[in-house]
Order: sequence, then C-alpha cells, then structure tokens
Amino acid sequence: MANPNSLQYPAPSAPVPCITISLVPEARRGPFVLHGDLATCLQQARAAGFQAIEIFARSADEIDERELGAGLRRHRLTLAALGTGAGFLVRRLHLLDADQSRRLEAVRFIQEIIDLAGHFGAPAIIGSMRGRFGPGRRRRGAVARLADDLATLAQSASRHGTILLLEPLNRYESDCVNTLAEGAALIARSGAPNLRLLADCFHMNIEERSIPAALRQAAGLIGHIHFVDSNRRAAGAGHIDFTAIGEALRDIAYAGHLSAEALPLPTAQAAARLTLATYTRHIIQGTVP
Repeated sequence: MANPNSLQYPAPSAPVPCITISLVPEARRGPFVLHGDLATCLQQARAAGFQAIEIFARSADEIDERELGAGLRRHRLTLAALGTGAGFLVRRLHLLDADQSRRLEAVRFIQEIIDLAGHFGAPAIIGSMRGRFGPGRRRRGAVARLADDLATLAQSASRHGTILLLEPLNRYESDCVNTLAEGAALIARSGAPNLRLLADCFHMNIEERSIPAALRQAAGLIGHIHFVDSNRRAAGAGHIDFTAIGEALRDIAYAGHLSAEALPLPTAQAAARLTLATYTRHIIQGTVP
C-alpha cells in the first residue's frame, strides 16, 4: 500500500543528497548539520537544496507522525532514514547489554523507531545502539544473541517493506563491527535478507585500508552512506579523496542516499553548501580537482 505521508518519486539513477537533522538536545555538539525543532529544520533542508532528510530523535514517541508527514509534503522532501542512537546516548540502551531486561528494552526502543520509519518507507539505523563488548566479555555468545536480535528487528522492517541498516563504527566508538567486512559477516550470520550496511566515510577513513576498495567489496550490501570528511566536517573540508569514492560508487551502481552526517561548521549553511558542491563535483560530474 502506498504511504500517504510521503511523496513518491521515480527510482533514482544516481546517489541522492541528504542532510541530517538532530532533534536531540543532548546531541547539540554532535555531527548533525541541522539542529532544533522539526518544522524549522525541514524548511532549512529544502532551502539548502536537499531532497531528503535523515532524522536523529530522542525516541519514536517524540516525533509527531502527522507533523512529519505534512512537513515532508510541504517541502517536497523524503525521509531517508531514522537514527536510533539516542537510545544509547540518552538511556545507555544497547543490544550487547549483559542484562537481559535492558537488552530487551533496547530491542523495543529500536522496534518503535523501525515502525515509525517504516510508515514513511524509510529504514532505521543501528549504530551505537548495538553496543560494546567491554573488557573481559565472552564474545561468542554475545555475537550470537546480537545476530538473532538483528534478524528479529530486520524481520520487523520487512513487514514495512523496508531494510534495516547496520553501521560499522570506528574502534574508538565501538569494539564490535568496525569495518564493512565485519558488518557483512554479521549480516551473513543473522541470515536477514533485508539487513544492509551503512557506510560512513568518517569511520571508514579510520578503519579501512582503502575506502573505494571496501565499497567495491561490499557492493550489493550498501544501503546508505554517510557523506562526511575525515575530520567530521562537511565532505570537501578534510582529506578524503571523494573523486575515488565517486568512481567506486559508479562502479557498484549505488543509487541510494548520501547523507551529510557532519558537524555544522563553520555554520550549518556553509556545511550544507560545501556538501552539495562536493556531491556535484565528485559524485555527479566526476571531475578531478
């Protein structure tokens, strides 16, 4: 059934630029271009020239579904994804918690976001919410439970006709799934056909020997990309080679979202402009600096 709350567009033939919106006061210093209330951020996203948004919210309950739907229609935007990381940031919930009751609470938190995102035909993101092993933890059983939880959550996403995104994080933020290859292995272990990878350029710059090679190796599993530079600023403000990334994305025929999960520096408007300039130059045009 068609989703009544978001506009339907033809399937894209090239990556689609997307901008991040944070509705979480505790993440004020986090890598999100737009911060504040939903209505204002939607207006700013469209004014900046973006076609899609990715939202980071404290919980599913704190997003008014009707307001979001109306805002998407008004500004001709689509919802690319909903983040779940506030469950970890605010409540310290995660899927690797040794306390079963806390782990089940984390599953419920993610489930609610999956259901909200699914109403708009969008996926949820599992990044920091998968958690950390911590010192002295027996990993084999924990990984098995994590794979089972991911399979259960992916099945929930499939009921909405959507995918679920697993984001590898760098070693300083997680000790579980740091590379795309490790993410692919966990996806295979889960057996979930609609579980996909979120490839974040910032984390990949730390963990991958070659970002383009990692993208090519994971072809077919990549469902979303965080388009950001080595210093967590907008793409084009650091030292990542986006010409090579653009070539890799064309090689694997990636036509998903490129989401600016970047610090709003020197200003949100400047970060948005630079993101779109880098997107146009290196992803669409494929020109050499």
